[in-house]
Amino acid sequence: MTNPLRIRYQTIEIGSTDIHVCTLRDNQQFDDPKGIAAKLGISSATWPIFGVIWPSSLVLAHYISTFPTENKRILEMGCGMALSSLLLNEQNANITATDYHPETEFFLKRNTLLNHGKNIDYQRVDWADKINSLGLFDLIIGSDILYEESHVQLVADFIDCHANPKNEIILVDPGRGNKNKLAKEMQRKGYNYTAIKPDHTNYLDQPFKGFILKFWRDG
Repeated sequence: MTNPLRIRYQTIEIGSTDIHVCTLRDNQQFDDPKGIAAKLGISSATWPIFGVIWPSSLVLAHYISTFPTENKRILEMGCGMALSSLLLNEQNANITATDYHPETEFFLKRNTLLNHGKNIDYQRVDWADKINSLGLFDLIIGSDILYEESHVQLVADFIDCHANPKNEIILVDPGRGNKNKLAKEMQRKGYNYTAIKPDHTNYLDQPFKGFILKFWRDG
């Protein structure tokens, strides 16, 4: 017998916008009675990672809140609780959210309703898949997606597969030691690169030690 899944509701202020989210109560939750996540290779230890708001997600949402997104097709990789997607949806941006976890879509729909927003396009994708129907994007965003060294090549190839010839990529990395490897691979693919420290992160409980990674091609 497993304990019932515990959730929490919170409101996150990003500039003048309030985003309401239902998340897992903490990263100790687990609920995979049919073994769907297990079949996807998601263990009980990693199962709850998608379901809480991490510092990198907050940094990305605050940064993207003032970023020019008009007339851009935007993709969020590894969205988890999709805070940035929910924010961009409030701004009427053209956003598509993606993740690998089987429960992400349920929480995305629930949180979209909480914010009285229009439906957000969503696809469950594996970065290793060579064929999907996502198409190409002008802006690709993500937070804390370089979780393991093995993700570097997958992330670089996935971005390159779904980026328009002229594009921008914004990734927030908390400092897991893989950003330089990704930068080298992206530059090998022809992208420009810079890394910046986020400003004014007083919305976080602790100082942010990571970086905002920016890649771009001019077409």
